[in-house]
Amino acid sequence: MLDETEKLLAAAAQQATTPAATDTVAQGSIAEGVQKFDSINHTIIDTVRNMNLGDIKAVVTGQNTIFKDALSGLLDLTVAFIPKLLGCILVLWIGFKLIKLLKKALTKLLDKRNAESTLKGFLTSLVDVLMKVMLIIMAMDIIGIKATSFIAVLGAAGLAIGMALQGTLQNFAGGVIILLLRPFKVGDYIEVGSFKGYVKEIRIFHTLIRPFNGRIIIVPNSELATKSLINHTRDNVIRLDVVASVAYGTDLDKARQVIMDVINADELILKDPIPKIAVSELNNSSVDYSLWLWTTVDDYWTVWMRIRENIYKAFYANGISIPFPQMDVHLDK
Repeated sequence: MLDETEKLLAAAAQQATTPAATDTVAQGSIAEGVQKFDSINHTIIDTVRNMNLGDIKAVVTGQNTIFKDALSGLLDLTVAFIPKLLGCILVLWIGFKLIKLLKKALTKLLDKRNAESTLKGFLTSLVDVLMKVMLIIMAMDIIGIKATSFIAVLGAAGLAIGMALQGTLQNFAGGVIILLLRPFKVGDYIEVGSFKGYVKEIRIFHTLIRPFNGRIIIVPNSELATKSLINHTRDNVIRLDVVASVAYGTDLDKARQVIMDVINADELILKDPIPKIAVSELNNSSVDYSLWLWTTVDDYWTVWMRIRENIYKAFYANGISIPFPQMDVHLDK
């Protein structure tokens, strides 16, 4: 019995290793794959059959997707923004035109007042910048950009700069006042404090003065705008004051006539206003004549330099003594 069983087992093993058995296994695997594919196919078909026509249309057209919501939001934003953008562009266009006209009007006004070229250029540039900044802020507000914080930052920055440059801004304000009110102009001979000289150049922050020694004095405009000064050449006609002294015992009428002859002989001394001659002082050693002579600004220094020389020559030619300090000493015997 045992022998028969072993024979049967051996026969089964041999049969399993034959090609026929291998084909059977392969056929079983193919059948299993086909069965799985048929299952997936049936699932897709069932899903499509169970879907509504409206759902299929929504998937195809994208009406129920996030893209539709984004597109709708973008469309609403564009429709609301375009009128603001057009309004902003219109305001900017009109504003720049008005600023240009305002600059021309300001330039004409300054030309009528004979303002300095430095002042004209500075004021027109300042007005142009300020007006354009205000226009841009208005345009930002139109398109919905709030300019409150921007203005606050500008204000804080301006305050900080103003405190840091306090002295410089005072000179700047003084320069604007000088160029507007024109208490003096280039070429005038002025005296401020201990400084005297001709105005060489007026700048925004300081003024250049040239005295007779040829050096340049730089004076801050805040001092010239807030302190008293003397403008010797503001008018075309200026008075020259001269003192001529004669000794005691001199014929005063003769001395007066000699002085008048010197004045009449000088063509640079104006006869209108009439020159004035008067005894102004009885000093310890002399009798002083004060002469008020009028001449033009251009001839002032020429007359100043030669009138005293001419008076001395005339006194000498006519025997009139020019005094010098004297002291009488008396000895007690």
